[in-house]
Amino acid sequence: MYLFNPWHDLALANFAPNYTPPASAMKMAEDLALLPVWYGGGDVVIAEGEVNRSFLDDMKNMFPITTEMIPFQEIVLRQGEQVIPWGWNPMLRKKIMSLGIDEHQIPTMEELGLLKEYANRKNAVRLLRELKEEGSNFCGESYYFTRLDELLEFLQSTPGDKVLKMPLSGSGKGLIWISGSITDKQTDWCRRVIREQGGVVAEPALRKVQDFAMEFYLQKGKVQFAGYSLFRSVASGAYAGNELLSDRKIVERLSGYFQTDLLQGLRESLVQKLARFFPFYTGYAGVDMMLCVTDEGYRIQPCVEINMRMNMGVVARIFHDRYMDPDAEGKFVVDYFKKPGCTELFHEKMQRELPLKVVQGKILSGYQPLTPVTSDTRYMAYVQIC
Repeated sequence: MYLFNPWHDLALANFAPNYTPPASAMKMAEDLALLPVWYGGGDVVIAEGEVNRSFLDDMKNMFPITTEMIPFQEIVLRQGEQVIPWGWNPMLRKKIMSLGIDEHQIPTMEELGLLKEYANRKNAVRLLRELKEEGSNFCGESYYFTRLDELLEFLQSTPGDKVLKMPLSGSGKGLIWISGSITDKQTDWCRRVIREQGGVVAEPALRKVQDFAMEFYLQKGKVQFAGYSLFRSVASGAYAGNELLSDRKIVERLSGYFQTDLLQGLRESLVQKLARFFPFYTGYAGVDMMLCVTDEGYRIQPCVEINMRMNMGVVARIFHDRYMDPDAEGKFVVDYFKKPGCTELFHEKMQRELPLKVVQGKILSGYQPLTPVTSDTRYMAYVQIC
């Protein structure tokens, strides 16, 4: 039983069973509830409402989808089936337990405490340091400070722009950028984050050319490579979308900047290190990376973040492999529309300009929303195939 809960990172950082996510995160969960239809390996997605049910029926008529949809309250009727959310946290645990589900089907609080430790960005700091010791083709610096005076000393002595990160926050979120001297407001932010989360991650800014990632599936010490992710992010670092390409084409694009055996060696090293870093974790983990230009030429920053949960890069990878021709290209987008009705207008325009062509359950070209679009929709996920 798959559940999309994009407020996971916030709830894990807060770690309170009674946590209330912001309205924007709850709206995203509502609008994109059917996203697991496209990546889930099971036969059930947890979602509410006739709009979702009607959309799912339409998708079944076009694609090889056999997924059922059940409301959240009916989870308890399917005792014995595993619940697979975007990510586990104390709030979701309490919510599911309130339905009377068997505790053996969900993680314990001790296991969630370990997950919180695993999700901490200080692990990315440590992993980057180990990877850089192995290869001269890697770049980037990352430090974890638990004292404000040491952090301020680093900022003062390090030239150029810097980025500061909360140890626990959503991917591409919980960041502030330092241009020149740190402001009083930014210093207060650092003081609060150190008090609440134990430290702050600090990094000199890099000259980025391309975001990409390696995706893995971990099962208590066993690690499998799950594919590449070529993605886009906005200036703030927030996720903007994925390229829909085969692994082979992603490697071809990156090979214009460095030898492909560098990627293979990095993959093999990460398989070993992730098993050692996270021996009790089961689930997807994405290691975000950057291709950068340096004074010595192009280099890889091999560990910008580690996402210890399902992520959009895996969604894009699975969607391409299941619903597109291997040589087809396109883009996967998660978008937000501020004003009422704008999502619907965009949807209608895209349908007119990029009509969908599907043959034997595979998209050849065109536009396809992956979640329903109504006048109330603010968040939507869609694909656009060349």
